[in-house]
Amino acid sequence: MPAAVHVIAAGIFAMTTSEFAVAGLMPQLASGLGVGIEQIGYLVTVFAVAMTVGGPALTVLLLRVPPRTALLVIFGIFLVGNVLAALSVSYPVMVGARVISGVASQAFFGIGISLSARLVDENMRGRASGVAMNGLMLGTLLGLPIATFIGDRFGWRAAFWAISALTVLAAALTVMFVRIPAASGAREEARTSVREELTVLRRPRFLLALVSSTLIIGATFSAFSFFTPVLTEVTGFSNDLVPLLLLAYGASTLVGNTVVARLADRRTIPTLLAGTALNALFLTGFALFTAVPPLALVTMLGIGLTGVTMNPAMAVRVQRAGSTSPLVNTVHASFITLGVILGSAIGSALVPSYGLRAPLVLGITLAVLALLTIAPALRGTRPGHGGRAGAEPLVPAAR
Repeated sequence: MPAAVHVIAAGIFAMTTSEFAVAGLMPQLASGLGVGIEQIGYLVTVFAVAMTVGGPALTVLLLRVPPRTALLVIFGIFLVGNVLAALSVSYPVMVGARVISGVASQAFFGIGISLSARLVDENMRGRASGVAMNGLMLGTLLGLPIATFIGDRFGWRAAFWAISALTVLAAALTVMFVRIPAASGAREEARTSVREELTVLRRPRFLLALVSSTLIIGATFSAFSFFTPVLTEVTGFSNDLVPLLLLAYGASTLVGNTVVARLADRRTIPTLLAGTALNALFLTGFALFTAVPPLALVTMLGIGLTGVTMNPAMAVRVQRAGSTSPLVNTVHASFITLGVILGSAIGSALVPSYGLRAPLVLGITLAVLALLTIAPALRGTRPGHGGRAGAEPLVPAAR
């Protein structure tokens, strides 16, 4: 695997750590900025909306910029957002900082995953995406607790300064190790036109793949967003034990991502179907046995193995239905973020009236709907091609 793909993973790790840092620093931020916890909660939503809307817009602006230069520009913008967060003296300034960071984060995901796919042979693209997405899994596993630890010990500003330092390090590694071979398709991105990109975005199979990704991630985050209150208020685990349980969940996502990455290229659609079906099963088990600690723990880890870990297979399906271009991958990342927003927002709306199990039922429903959007892709699968739909050829970036 090229060193550049691992460097992209480091960049995604920095972005993910910043994304989730607010969730771990809510009390400190509320006290420091003089607002309530609910207003700090909105910072998470602001970041997600900025990713969904602003990420593709920034990617369009960078379409004619060489990939490595584009990544460095994004690092610069992301650094500005995190430095501004560290220096924030009011809530509106922090909101602006999170918008800047969110826009940069989504653009980095799209351009980074696109570049990862283009730096390897076609039959390695799923594995390359998986290696890059390890940055997301490690950000959840290690980044969030590290940021929370720094915030607890040295203050929330120190956490954002640490993320800023991590950003500078990732940018330096990009300068040193990200090299685009002359023969690589990644160089063609600079000649991609917006009109050609938009033509790709209108393909029905591409749109269906986007919907599948939204539903898969929405199903997972319907549960993940409420793990802490469910585990403490329903299952009965102590507050002190929850961080360790979430650490175990993060470890399971890392294992699942590695397995899916190895299957994604040759068994794309079967992997998505099997993984999403298992996720629906684990979500059902979690909903039914939430009050039984051992079973709740097993099913929670199962959700970790089969939920967000579908990312490499989702990426391969989208790239085959569309292309490996930065805009296609950024739009895909925006639909994934939309799943996060829908799962957490609808789940939050259900809790007051129906209790903490309601988001889990929502997750089951979304997973079943996801299966219905994945199944049609089997019709175009050619024997011996492991889930490659004949009607979804791997299309190089529009030139």
